[in-house]
Amino acid sequence: MRKAAQYQLQLFWLALGFFSRLPIPSDTPYSEQRMNQAGRYFGLVGVLLGAICGLIFLFCTFLFPTSVAVLLTMAISLLLTGAFHEDGLTDMADGIGGGMTLERRLSIMKDSRIGTYGAATLVMALLAKFVLLNELALVSQLVVVIIVVYTLSRCVAASLIYDMPYVADLDSSKSKPLANRQSKADLAILIATGVLSSLLLTLGLAALLLVSAVVFRHLFKAWLIKRIGGFTGDCLGAAQQLMELLSYLLILAWFTHTL
Repeated sequence: MRKAAQYQLQLFWLALGFFSRLPIPSDTPYSEQRMNQAGRYFGLVGVLLGAICGLIFLFCTFLFPTSVAVLLTMAISLLLTGAFHEDGLTDMADGIGGGMTLERRLSIMKDSRIGTYGAATLVMALLAKFVLLNELALVSQLVVVIIVVYTLSRCVAASLIYDMPYVADLDSSKSKPLANRQSKADLAILIATGVLSSLLLTLGLAALLLVSAVVFRHLFKAWLIKRIGGFTGDCLGAAQQLMELLSYLLILAWFTHTL
């Protein structure tokens, strides 16, 4: 039992080390199999990052106006993740927006340079996040919202691995996914994490977010299959960012029309 628990903890450390800049034990074992299994804890990484960012927001509100607190929280969030998911969104926008063929789209995604599609998408995403968080701070408990959305969006993104093929060259891709295979147990843990975190909100709002997550996953998966035949690491980052923004929009709409 102790070894099993230690093994799961090591998988969490791997997930945390991959998806954040937070330090993990230097002796954490690594293997391809472990990396594939570590994807099950992508949602738990969201819980931790959301809690840190939520506490930072609370602290900042004692010193600064809400808009400044939101800005500082966003900056810390970017530092905690190394803008990992934003980079994926930017690259996917450039690749799918600027490439006319499958090969060209994948080639552009691997390019570290940012094009017009990527720059415009990144600016709009950050601006939308800033505006939405400011509005949510006025009508909701933003700390809880951040924890739930950080968690659910990462669960949705990681779940795409389960039933989609990885289409980029693993040896040359600059944005390798955490895993390219996922078991039913991995998927079940992701689903449970997303559902349980959503229950921090009211039951009706939690149901709305979970239904939207299922619909978003279905539509985004179908769109990716049509455009590139599967997913890349960049697409997972884009899925997380888009689901995060969608969740903020739905939560804001809920509080706006129920208050």
